[in-house]
Amino acid sequence: MDESLQDQNKLPELKLDSKQAQGFISFFKSLPKDPRAIRFFDRRDYYTAHGENATFIAKTYYYTTTALRQLGSGPDGISSVSVNRNMFETIVRDLLLERTDHTLELYEGSGSNWRLSKSGTPGNLGSFEDVLFANNEMQDSPAIVALYPNFRENECTIGLSYVDLSKRVLGLAEFVDDSQFTNVESALVALGCKECLFPLESGKSIEIKSLHDALSRCGVLLSERKKTEFKSRDLAQDLSRLIKGSIEPVRDLLSGLDYASGSLGALLSYAELLADESSYGNFTIQKYNLDSYMRLDSAAMRALNVLESKTDANKNFSLFGLMNRTCTAGMGKRLLNRWLKQPLLDVTEINYRLDLVQAFVEDTALRQDLRQHLRRISDVERLMHNLEKKRAGLQHIIKLYQSSIRLPYIKSALERYDGQFSPLIKEKYLDQLDYYIDDNHLNKFVALVETAVDLEQLENGEYMISPGYDQKLCDLKSERDAVEQKIHNLHKETANDLDLPLDKALKLDKGTQFGHVFRITKKEEPKVRKKLATQFIILETRKDGVKFTNSKLKKLGDQYQKVLEEYTSFQKEIVARVVRTAATFSEVFDALAGILSELDVLLSFADLATSCPTPYARPSITAADEGDIVLEGSRHPCVEAQDGVNFIPNDCNLIRGKSWFQIITGPNMGGKSTFIRQVGVNVLMAQVGCFVPCDKAHISVRDCIFARVGAGDCQLRGVSTFMQEMLETASILKGATDRSLIIIDELGRGTSTYDGFGLAWAICEHLVAVTKAPTLFATHFHELTALAHENAYSELSKKPNLGVANYHVSAHIDSESHKLTMLYKVEQGACDQSFGIHVAEFANFPESVVALAREKAAELEDFSPDFIISNHSKEEVEPKRKRECDSEDMSRGAARARRFLQEFTALPFEQMESKQAFQHISKLRSDLEKDASDSSWLQQFF
Repeated sequence: MDESLQDQNKLPELKLDSKQAQGFISFFKSLPKDPRAIRFFDRRDYYTAHGENATFIAKTYYYTTTALRQLGSGPDGISSVSVNRNMFETIVRDLLLERTDHTLELYEGSGSNWRLSKSGTPGNLGSFEDVLFANNEMQDSPAIVALYPNFRENECTIGLSYVDLSKRVLGLAEFVDDSQFTNVESALVALGCKECLFPLESGKSIEIKSLHDALSRCGVLLSERKKTEFKSRDLAQDLSRLIKGSIEPVRDLLSGLDYASGSLGALLSYAELLADESSYGNFTIQKYNLDSYMRLDSAAMRALNVLESKTDANKNFSLFGLMNRTCTAGMGKRLLNRWLKQPLLDVTEINYRLDLVQAFVEDTALRQDLRQHLRRISDVERLMHNLEKKRAGLQHIIKLYQSSIRLPYIKSALERYDGQFSPLIKEKYLDQLDYYIDDNHLNKFVALVETAVDLEQLENGEYMISPGYDQKLCDLKSERDAVEQKIHNLHKETANDLDLPLDKALKLDKGTQFGHVFRITKKEEPKVRKKLATQFIILETRKDGVKFTNSKLKKLGDQYQKVLEEYTSFQKEIVARVVRTAATFSEVFDALAGILSELDVLLSFADLATSCPTPYARPSITAADEGDIVLEGSRHPCVEAQDGVNFIPNDCNLIRGKSWFQIITGPNMGGKSTFIRQVGVNVLMAQVGCFVPCDKAHISVRDCIFARVGAGDCQLRGVSTFMQEMLETASILKGATDRSLIIIDELGRGTSTYDGFGLAWAICEHLVAVTKAPTLFATHFHELTALAHENAYSELSKKPNLGVANYHVSAHIDSESHKLTMLYKVEQGACDQSFGIHVAEFANFPESVVALAREKAAELEDFSPDFIISNHSKEEVEPKRKRECDSEDMSRGAARARRFLQEFTALPFEQMESKQAFQHISKLRSDLEKDASDSSWLQQFF
């Protein structure tokens, strides 16, 4: 049976009398309306939700409204749903970790007297961390971002600030953005933003709507705040209480960043950092530089399958799932998550990572030894976070201690390495471990724990302060033990008095109801009934026997309870003292957490590189303005990891001046999309510092990967397939530089053939002649292959070394059966058809439909089997549409096509409704068609 249905069958029953129900309903209806808030009420053994929240929970998590119950009667009644503890934890994890459209509130109380005890948002997990991560690792560090936009004429200055509450980091940046807000989008992706604060506007302008759309693409929770909260007054003073060290560098950082400072002021207020004394002196602040990392927008993250999705069939569907072979409890996963969103641009830094990965790849014994030790490392970052938040106990201290005593073994393993990268390992890890493990740092913490904690009791699962740590505690323990011994002596005396075997017949029990009591079985009771009635007090008679006591045992039991309470209370004081002392080692543990998590991720890269059936290769990295992108025998890491896949490797040669812009044609299902994606994935993996699934790789660093792939509708946001395609393409045209990598798949397929082709041609020309970025352009518009001819039109003939090249994915057709076989090899040259009808045959279309399709295709494109490309044929095939045009006519047509591109890119799509955009595009097409009357080169497309 489905787990949710089982939970539904075990729904706790909400039992309230009419007075209690009326009091609660009155309180519930007095709560402020907030459509985003999901409110739970703690009923001690279970939880309830009411009103619209109840309906949402019943439909979303129980998949039926039969889980709903009515609380109260008549018009005042409200819908209610009950959830047990397990279901509550499931809902909390889904709302705060998976979804980004709700906030969460938990109330405690009874009757009409309730108070808010916990609240959380996707960006501020806050008080729900104990529920979320009690039995689960924290895989991501969510950030809250505040944006303060200032619109002026045709540009927008963005003030951005963010806070990572788990790492206690504040950051701010100020930059100018374009009308597509590509910089905002890439910053939100890189920071792992889950929630965004935004000033509340009285009117929804076109610009604000466009910015909201960018936030929506990133899947963040938008929290609108009053504009008055976005102020920088007293900001330096507030930060002086939060930031470690001197305030002067902070003042220097804030100067000149007026909008960013305003957004940071709103962020401090919203996160209530100043209300939490544990935050004082524990935060760091930094200026966030957009150019520090490769920029990735949400479209690129989706196209390259960088992060996990709930729809993934297995963990290898995503790059994160494939590369996540980390050993530590959460730290390594979070760092890998961040690295994948922030690929490096600095060649030296990339090579540092690659050097370390190579060291671990080449030394198998070192790799296995280190990974074995890292498996015993707890989540040091989370443990220190709990210590600083005063939410820690002795068990957290013990986990830190157990992790600490593994570090000398890790250091010893690294010292045994004597390969070519020994100096780098010494600089990056050994020198730091030497510094932090000495008697003034980590060893002092280890000595504290070994002195303060009774480590022998750990075997019994008890976390206790060692009695010898404090004289008063020692005296109390001695007193407790003495009383306990007297109770045991009385137990023996009573057994002798009643003539019953000790422990076998006369047992000594200890419980919360009666304290220390004697117990005998019902079988033994008749033998001592007379003495029980005269010398003892019978407390309880049950199936398991008779419980009784006397004045001596009662007195000793009361004495024991009093000493135990005093001992427990004093031990709590000492635990709090030890926790406070341990929290002073935060700087040491923060540094060690950084070392351990980095080691963990790099070892994970090495394990991936060596464990695949075909090993990965180390890429050669060059600066963005040098070298080419050459991948020999490249593969898609996620596709080749799927069961039953025999992946066909392909070469990719993006060579400046020769094949910098590649037009890739070929059959549906032939592998075009996989090929262009695998190039993007290989480049991203290399700049993260990982080996790549290639035989050999040379990669010129890219500052951004732009991707326009797939045709997923965004109709829930009121955007059609084609409009989404145009918006993503506009982002590329406005944001890409010659240092970017562009991946485009099937552009122009969302509208009519002629409009689509016209747009595709114009966009290609712009990317080739203006943007000049390395580009992989997969298409079914075979006429685009004419771009590879240097004399195709005037713009390219002026610049003959821009490097447009044609490639195709190969397929073979049996001359007799006409059956199509995909070969999945990418080869030079253009393909002249897409074999769509053959693919329809694959899908078992009725023969009559296939025959009619061939007939119509022949009418439209002079379709003939004689023209089908065969991979076994080396002869050049004539294109289906005649392209014989004189050079002057081609130049005129190309110039007009270029003007079409300029007019298209000038269209402010972000300020238009879909209908208006289509009207403008139709007019551009109509004008182009009129002008084509004088150009036979243009006429062939109409």
